[in-house]
Amino acid sequence: MQANGDPTHANGEPVLAAGCVLWRRSPADGELQICLVHRPKYDDWSHPKGKLKSGEDALAGALREVEEETGHTCAPGPRLTTLHYVANDRPKQVRYWAAEATGGRFVPNREVDRVLWLPPAAARERITQPRDRDLVDELLAVLRHV
Repeated sequence: MQANGDPTHANGEPVLAAGCVLWRRSPADGELQICLVHRPKYDDWSHPKGKLKSGEDALAGALREVEEETGHTCAPGPRLTTLHYVANDRPKQVRYWAAEATGGRFVPNREVDRVLWLPPAAARERITQPRDRDLVDELLAVLRHV
C-alpha cells in the first residue's frame, strides 16, 4: 500500500477488478438480452464490474459487483477474456465471466442510475469503451457451445 492508503501498489501491480457479461432470455420473446449499466460518474455504458476487496476471490467479486450494480443474482458460466488497460494513470486488470441472470430487480443507486437489457447488436453499439464490445462477441461464441 502506498503511504496515502491507496491500495495501488508502488511496484506497478494492477488494480484488480472483476465483472460479468450478464445475460438473460427476454420475458417477451425468449431472445437473448445483455445487461448494460450506466454509471453517472463517468456517463458511460458498460458491463457490471468493480474493484475486488482485499483478498477477495475474483469470481466472488464479479458476482458481488453484478448484484450491487444491477440488483440481480446470477449463475456464473464460462470464464471470458481478462482485460488489461490503464485507468486514472494506473494499470487495471478486469477478469470477466459469462453469467445468466437468475432473479432480482434493479434499484437505481449512487454508482449506477440505469440498466438496459438489449439484444447483442444493440448492446455492442451502446457500450462506451471499444475494449468492452468484444466481450459481447465472446459471450455469443461461448453460448453457442454450451
